[in-house]
Amino acid sequence: MSFIEFESVYKSYKMGEVVINALDGTTFEIEKGDLAVIAGTSGAGKSTILNILGGMDNCDDGKIRVAGELINNYDRKRLIEYRRFDVGFVFQFYNLVPNLTALENVELATQIAKKALNPKKVLERVGLAERMDNFPAQLSGGEQQRVAIARALAKNPKILLCDEPTGALDYKTGRQILQFLQDTSRKTGMTVVIVSHNLAIMPIANRVISMRSGKVIDTKLNENPSSVSEIEW
Repeated sequence: MSFIEFESVYKSYKMGEVVINALDGTTFEIEKGDLAVIAGTSGAGKSTILNILGGMDNCDDGKIRVAGELINNYDRKRLIEYRRFDVGFVFQFYNLVPNLTALENVELATQIAKKALNPKKVLERVGLAERMDNFPAQLSGGEQQRVAIARALAKNPKILLCDEPTGALDYKTGRQILQFLQDTSRKTGMTVVIVSHNLAIMPIANRVISMRSGKVIDTKLNENPSSVSEIEW
């Protein structure tokens, strides 16, 4: 049994008179400790997968298992616990609290976690030892994204979910962020799932799941993933 399993998952949304099939029998697996990239163009269903896997949305049909548990059967209380303790989120536009410092943003996440890491040490890991007392407006985009990653990592989650983590960053900073995510997966054994439309990052992943129109069209395993320094876009 794989660590993450989507089995014939369906999800549709109604917009006026139009029904959009965001996921159409989506099936894939991700192993524990993988750095997985879910790739595809806009509207392929990538973010819907992330929202369902993160417990922020539910499916219409199908089965989603994490560590052997059927998460789409969780009641409301168990789903809140799952989001709080098991999942870390990294968003494209950071979602930091503007009137809290970098350290306070990370500390905020640790207050709801059972096995939280030391916020200062996590910020040091992402290279922000000298920026802990700065507010988000005083940080560059790359620094804000590193705070967002530190906030997610400080919860010590089982899964790190990243929604277009480099989408709002320049090329150089985006590579730094990807390198950190790859290092996190390799050094800690954390399962990292990156959703991206940038097909150039696919070689850095252990597993690449390609999506189109809510369906998985291809799954590739990389036995020897490339270093981030080897890719360009």
